[in-house]
Amino acid sequence: MIMKPTDNFKKRKKEFDYCEKIIQRHSKSFYAAFSQLPKKKAQSIYAIYAFCRMADDIVDEKKDAEQLQELFQQLAAFEAGNVPNEPTWLALEVVFKEFPMDIRPFYDMLVGQRMDLNFQQPQTWQELSEYAYYVAGSVGLMLLPVLSDKTDQIIPHAKRLGEAMQLTNILRDIGEDLYIGRIYLPQKEMQRYNVTMEDLKKQKVTQNFIELWESIAKYAEKLYQKSLNMMPYIKKDARQPLLSAIIIYAELLPEIRRNQYDVFNKRQAVSTRKKLELIRTIEGNVEN
Repeated sequence: MIMKPTDNFKKRKKEFDYCEKIIQRHSKSFYAAFSQLPKKKAQSIYAIYAFCRMADDIVDEKKDAEQLQELFQQLAAFEAGNVPNEPTWLALEVVFKEFPMDIRPFYDMLVGQRMDLNFQQPQTWQELSEYAYYVAGSVGLMLLPVLSDKTDQIIPHAKRLGEAMQLTNILRDIGEDLYIGRIYLPQKEMQRYNVTMEDLKKQKVTQNFIELWESIAKYAEKLYQKSLNMMPYIKKDARQPLLSAIIIYAELLPEIRRNQYDVFNKRQAVSTRKKLELIRTIEGNVEN
């Protein structure tokens, strides 16, 4: 007897619950948005997020090149049909059976994690953009088959959205990244705006720093705006959750502005109350 895909979701309830707890713990913004999806699609997003989190934890917390290589090997085994007996992989197996998933972005994301492990400050916008694709644009491509039946038409938009979100992360986390010896601001842009490494280490919000920060923020906001062109190609039941994710994440930039650009002493976040307000604003205004 062949199991229906929906039965597979029920069979792996424990594994999907495990993935849901991970996204709840690590990304309240994404959880607030994607928990609005129909259950099967929401569970699929949780599993994809849990995979990405595995890689993040290896690089950010353990800084272990061998474990990252093991994750590459596990992904290759998964692709070959030898599914590792771990919750995230078992949940992902169901997702790959349910949706026409593309394995390549999963490899690309691991390449991005390897770039982080062997970190070098980007010199140019182009280098930063390439990095942003590997660590975040790739994630957008992972999600597309869950959210759309017309993935080919919207690949560029998904990449733009991933890049916008990664630039937002970078602008939010300047202080945290500086603490662990990472500067993602392109060196040539720092020179252009006369911002030095010493300026950053002093953790002072200068006019030069604000102008540099704004140059990147305004570019990210343009990418968010362009990414909205994908909405007509998104499945109707996924439009509101995706739009919620975009608007909640983009709201980080004005939130940082309201807090006088202090990205050194406090991790800026959109409050739960504000997220709910944004979601309510979207409800009823999404074209069906």
